[in-house]
Amino acid sequence: MSIIDRRDFLKGGAGAAMALTGLSPNILKGQDDRMVRVGVIGVGGRGRSLLRLMLRRSDTLVSAICDIEAEAIQQSLDMINEAGATIPEQYLGGEEGFRDLVQRDDLDAVIIATPWRWHTEMAVAGMQAGKAVGVEVPAAVTIQECWDLVNTSEQTGMPCMIMENVCYRRDVMTVLNMVRQGLFGELIHCQGGYQHDLRAIKFQPGAEFGPGARGEAVWRTHHSITRNGELYPTHGMGPISKCLDINTGNRFVTLTSTATKSRGLHKYVLAQGGEDHPNANVRFELGDVVTTVIKCANGETIMLSHDTNLPRPYSLNFRVQGTNGIWMSDNRSIYLEGISPEPHHWEPFSNYSDQYDHPLWKRYTAESEGAGHGGMDFFVVHAFIESVKRQVPPPIDVYDAASWSVISPLSERSIATGSSPQHFPDFTRGEWSRRASSFAFTDEF
Repeated sequence: MSIIDRRDFLKGGAGAAMALTGLSPNILKGQDDRMVRVGVIGVGGRGRSLLRLMLRRSDTLVSAICDIEAEAIQQSLDMINEAGATIPEQYLGGEEGFRDLVQRDDLDAVIIATPWRWHTEMAVAGMQAGKAVGVEVPAAVTIQECWDLVNTSEQTGMPCMIMENVCYRRDVMTVLNMVRQGLFGELIHCQGGYQHDLRAIKFQPGAEFGPGARGEAVWRTHHSITRNGELYPTHGMGPISKCLDINTGNRFVTLTSTATKSRGLHKYVLAQGGEDHPNANVRFELGDVVTTVIKCANGETIMLSHDTNLPRPYSLNFRVQGTNGIWMSDNRSIYLEGISPEPHHWEPFSNYSDQYDHPLWKRYTAESEGAGHGGMDFFVVHAFIESVKRQVPPPIDVYDAASWSVISPLSERSIATGSSPQHFPDFTRGEWSRRASSFAFTDEF
């Protein structure tokens, strides 16, 4: 028998999910010894990193894995063998193999770590089959796909968690803790983004991409050819949304996006392959720097930056600014009026790191050791597994998945129409002002 009665998990759809978000996870502590049975769809590099974390858990059984690449399956089996875990059922041999996996009766949940175009289709299939779903970022690439996620979750009563690991980055959780304790006063403006030189990921050596390439060069570069917008918003938006209570007392209202010209990827192809390289004639639609400005219902503004085609150091460009002060991640600095030692002068953020370290990090520092992305991956996997095990809504839910992911198609539409304002759909259907947040209010998950 599954640990989940799938007909009653969030019975009543969105209304029940909203009601449950206010419950403490302590009410179900007696279920901590339950085993969560998971299927992993997509065991490439990202999928295997999540798989490795699940193999470390005594409460998680990986019952099935799926991928279109035999090498990815074999590397996963080697990892499972090394961990001494039970060998899962394997699904290999075509893009539709995930449909057989989600129909298994011995799964409580599925985690999806595939190319973006498959995320929504796989998540919908999983929920329709009665499985809790954890989906990598972004959860969707079109407005309709965002609605498909929300509608399916509400209709089936099954949760869908977007696996946004940066929500659990240690410094942003420290800032979230400080925001909730009022140190920044009333929030006014926030920034985030994805500023990451991806040229060596979008291309293999010799400027190759597409069929026959390896890794993300097989599929990710295609988005840069056909789309122009904020293509990867959730790393920057996830933590900012939790600071601003988006979908739980606040919401996004409108956005405008502007893109620069596209030069970086073409220049990279010429440098790698020369003017006679076949890809020297490829036209890349994606502007090298895309800037998106969002207005919130409570009056705050947010600026997002997407910058992946030019040489630069990595940065998520975080800034949290309120009536009492400001934090900026790039210079690791903070200024709090009346608290910082010198007026108008930055001080190191490290002065506050220990005092305001989030209780989740204090509790799980040892367990997160060695987990990917500086430990963040432990927390996002932990949150998903614990929410399934305890039968409570995940702390990052389907409304977050839709609201953060819809930024991409809205941004594309804004740029295509001269940076015109675009209105956000209200995926909560008016409930955003009454919903309570469950993200990181305890030291459990």
